[in-house]
Amino acid sequence: MTNKIVISPRQYAALVSLHIIGSAILIIPSSLANMAKQDAWIASLLALTMAMLILPLYRALGSRFGGADMVGFAERLLGRFAGSAAMLLFILGVPFIIASFTLRNIGDFITTQIMPETPIQAIHILIMCVVVLGVRLGLEPIARTAEIFFPAVLFLIFFLICLVSPEIKPVNLLPVFENGFLPVARGGLTMLVFPFLESAFLIMLLPSVRNSKEGGSALTKGVLLGGAALVLVTALSILVHGTSNTARQMFPSYILARKINIGGIIDRIEIIVAIVWFVTNYIRLTLLFYISIAGISSVLRLKEYRSLTYPMGLVLLTLSIVIFPNAAIDKKLVSVWPFYGLLWGIAFPLSLYLIAAMRGVRLPGAGPGSG
Repeated sequence: MTNKIVISPRQYAALVSLHIIGSAILIIPSSLANMAKQDAWIASLLALTMAMLILPLYRALGSRFGGADMVGFAERLLGRFAGSAAMLLFILGVPFIIASFTLRNIGDFITTQIMPETPIQAIHILIMCVVVLGVRLGLEPIARTAEIFFPAVLFLIFFLICLVSPEIKPVNLLPVFENGFLPVARGGLTMLVFPFLESAFLIMLLPSVRNSKEGGSALTKGVLLGGAALVLVTALSILVHGTSNTARQMFPSYILARKINIGGIIDRIEIIVAIVWFVTNYIRLTLLFYISIAGISSVLRLKEYRSLTYPMGLVLLTLSIVIFPNAAIDKKLVSVWPFYGLLWGIAFPLSLYLIAAMRGVRLPGAGPGSG
């Protein structure tokens, strides 16, 4: 990724936060309710706590990049061939695959909740046209877009919480730890991997942050704000729907807004959740695609990453249908994704950091702290 690109720490925090909220705001409550039942909110808090404990690793690793990007750092650390191969596998196996999964989530939501008679392929093509346009414009316009929409997203989430609060039933949270701590731990681990460990590749943007010393703090703030929003929405889904209804729904937070009825005047305003979800998922998918394309371009030593946007966009369209042929795959993915996520989310960055620490590798421009 080119170091000529400059974004502010506030823009970086907004990007991270919207990326974290992304698909998770619709999917996470159901997944956690299936695992932890009425303790889903505890599992979400546990996941956020674990994420806060892991973030210092990402910040410490990012502080060693200096003026280079993560690809250049890996090549300096492991050698050109091994470093390039490792980063290419990382980019294709993590942000690019997650991008195809995110695109599939968008298609599933629109075809099941809004336009059931529209072929999902048509939705994917339309979304990718907008995403490719955003990626070709570059990271700075994407960051400015995130900065503009971030306050609106937070306001809409707060507005939703206020409107649905009359439907809250605290008894839905009882009994606490009915099935012990193990289901809560499983749910927390699942949410840790998706979406919190995705910060492992978001640090690839750190060299583009104007003040590298503030970049690590911005990463922490973004994860904390995005995670807090997910914890609130998960708790709200359980409090309003109850455990069984939350677990049964594919998109419980979207259905949550249908519960709103104030005097027969304000009713069925699920468009609030839809707007939040569309904005956050656009930022999420665009950011994933940008990181993938820019990373591959850096590995291949291309002068311009934009030449890859169209062919890789077609590959992404194909993957979103071939790898995830139906929504039922999601349940199978949930069972194996935590193990895969721990590999690239903890083992890979920890290995890079330990090797760099032992060899004393810190590229020019890197600060002495952890960012």
